[in-house]
Amino acid sequence: MELFLLVFSVSIILFLAPMISALFNVSVVVVEIFLGMLGGYFGLIYHDLTFVQLAKFGFLYLMFLAGHEINLKLVEHIKKTLALQVVLYFAMLYGVAAFFCVLFGLGVVYFVALPIFSLGMLMMLIKEYGKDEEWLNLALSIGVVGEVVSILVLTIFSGWLTYGFGLEFYTAILSIMVIVALGVLFLRIFQILFWWYPDFKKYIIPDSDQYDQDIRFTLALFFIMTALMAYLKIDAVLGAFVAGLFLKMFFHHHYGLTKKLEAFGFGLFAPIFFIYVGSTIDLDVVNSAIITHAFFIILLMVLIRLISSFVAFYKYLKFKPTILFALSDSMPLTFMVALAMIAYKAELITHDIYIAFVLASMIDGLILMILIRKLYTYFKQQGG
Repeated sequence: MELFLLVFSVSIILFLAPMISALFNVSVVVVEIFLGMLGGYFGLIYHDLTFVQLAKFGFLYLMFLAGHEINLKLVEHIKKTLALQVVLYFAMLYGVAAFFCVLFGLGVVYFVALPIFSLGMLMMLIKEYGKDEEWLNLALSIGVVGEVVSILVLTIFSGWLTYGFGLEFYTAILSIMVIVALGVLFLRIFQILFWWYPDFKKYIIPDSDQYDQDIRFTLALFFIMTALMAYLKIDAVLGAFVAGLFLKMFFHHHYGLTKKLEAFGFGLFAPIFFIYVGSTIDLDVVNSAIITHAFFIILLMVLIRLISSFVAFYKYLKFKPTILFALSDSMPLTFMVALAMIAYKAELITHDIYIAFVLASMIDGLILMILIRKLYTYFKQQGG
């Protein structure tokens, strides 16, 4: 009976979320998280192993789509004209985070958590506003760099807690650097291969395909890359992203494939992930002190990005797009939860602080998705 209620509840949320989103003019992600939270509170959604694994798959699939949505022309433009601004942006993020940590007497966990990135919510903005918004394209490109930096920071942080500053710690750091370098090499090798033998791509994904070979190859690549990262004890997010980037670089002309991938991603796997995220909020343990601290964390996250964005990108984006850019990169949902869990298990933070971090990551996504929509509409009406 419990399993039936779980499947039934998730299915109903999947079906009704877009309708409720349109009715109340709020983002569908907000609706999915909120309904997931209510489902968890009333016991309709529980953490069945299959459901949890499917939610994790949904997150990885989102990261795969993130790689596939990268605007390669914009990346080249950023490399040529904005490289210094990107470096300045990340230096400012960690510099301002350090300032606030000293100012408010916060620990190392906050210094690591406040500038952290995650692309999950950003992908839903891409779905909602399209790929032609300059601020959003820049946010995605910067978010990719931020996510790689965040994976490295999480690896360093986790390694320090597990091994101290011993040999194992430096081995873990070296491993992820080698993997990133090999990922770049992997893409370069295929770039050369397809340049010399352009017809080879047609054998992988034929133009005329009656056996859905495009989907077979895509999912095979996705599973192989994520499994490889898991085997190497590195965040599987990196493998999913590289798989998506591979498709974007070499098979971007297959528009039908893109539509298939996005339909499954945004229509099934991503919603299941966001429903699961909502269900993880235990409303019974939440009190006013935890809620206050959660909003304090959100305020700091947004402030450091607003300050850093205006310092680094104001001349490029101007006032209104810079605000939207800063807010869109201020939703580090999954990585903040992961960091809080690592810190809590290492007894660096209390249970209440852990709940505050988790709650902040959820509320942050809910509030900013609504705020971005309202500001975007307002700026459009004002001609911005």
